[in-house]
Amino acid sequence: MPAEFKDYYATLGVARDASADEIKKAFRKLARLYHPDTAKDKKTAEAKFKEINEANEVLSDPDKRKKYDALGASWQDAGAYQPPPGAAGHEQEFHFGGTGFSDFFEQYFSGGSRYGFPQGFDEAGPKGSAGRGRARRGHDIEGDILVTLEEAMHGTQRPISLQTANRQTGAVQTHSFEVRIPPGATDGRRIRVPGQGEPGQNGGEAGDLYLRVRHAAHPDFTTEEADMHHELNLAPWEAVLGAEVIVPTLDGSIKLRIPAGSENGQSLRVRGRGLPKGKTGERGDFFVKLQIVLPDKLSDAERALWEQLRSASNFNPRA
Repeated sequence: MPAEFKDYYATLGVARDASADEIKKAFRKLARLYHPDTAKDKKTAEAKFKEINEANEVLSDPDKRKKYDALGASWQDAGAYQPPPGAAGHEQEFHFGGTGFSDFFEQYFSGGSRYGFPQGFDEAGPKGSAGRGRARRGHDIEGDILVTLEEAMHGTQRPISLQTANRQTGAVQTHSFEVRIPPGATDGRRIRVPGQGEPGQNGGEAGDLYLRVRHAAHPDFTTEEADMHHELNLAPWEAVLGAEVIVPTLDGSIKLRIPAGSENGQSLRVRGRGLPKGKTGERGDFFVKLQIVLPDKLSDAERALWEQLRSASNFNPRA
C-alpha cells in the first residue's frame, strides 16, 4: 500500500531552503499554539501537534532532512507516494495506527527496520534447512511511537492498531491492542509487546512488537535520559545583580534564584525535577540554561542610563 507523501516544509510554514534556526522558531511557535495542554480544541490540536512534531523530527535532523530532500521532484506530486521497488523485501507490509507517526514517516524515517528476522531463521525457515512443514516463529516488528513529555512523566495507556497487508493476495488484517507507556519512558527506549508481531507458521508462536519511544518535541523543554533541560531568557541586569524568577516545569512552576554575576550559557541544576527513573521513585534533574537577552530598542532615557553605566564602570572585558 502506498504511503501518502507529507510536505513537511508546508506543515511548518517554512521555505525549502529554511535555516535550522528558522525551522526551530517555526516549530516552537506552532507547538505553543497547538500543544494539547493549552489549546481550546484539544482533539484538533492533538492531531496538528503530531503533524508538526513529525515535520520537526525530520527537518531538524540534518541526516533525515537530507534524505527527505533527496526524494527529488516526487515531493510535488499531489497524490500518494509509492516507495521504490524492493524498499521492503517481504511479502507483508505493516502499518501502525495510534503511534503518532504517519505511514510515510515509518517507511522512510523510523530509523530502523519495521520488522526483522528472529534469531536462527532466514526467509526460507530455520537456517540450514528449507523449513517446510516445521513450526516457524513469526518475525518481530519494530516501529516508532511518539510520546509527549507529559506522557513520559506520568505514564499512559495507548491504543494501537496494527494492519498487515499481503502484497501477493491483497488480504488485509487489522488487530488492535493497548500499549503501556511506563512513567519515565526515555527517548529511544524500546517497549516490547509480546506476541503482537508477525503470526507464526505451522503452529509457531507469533513474533513480538518493539516500539521505540520518540519524545515529542516540546516548545519549552528537551530531555537527555531522565534529565530535563530548559532555556531561560534573562535581562542583563538580572544576570549581573541576581534575581528570583518563576520557571515552568512539567509538574508545576518553581521559583529559581539566579546568582549575581551569572554568565550567558551557564546552567543551574534543580535536583529531582526531571523524569522518573524506573520504579525507584528517584527522578532525574532539571537544568536551566541561562540566555542573556539584550533589548531590541532603547528609549532616550534607557540609552542615557546605559551611557552613565559605561562612564561609571571600570569593567573591561578585553583586559
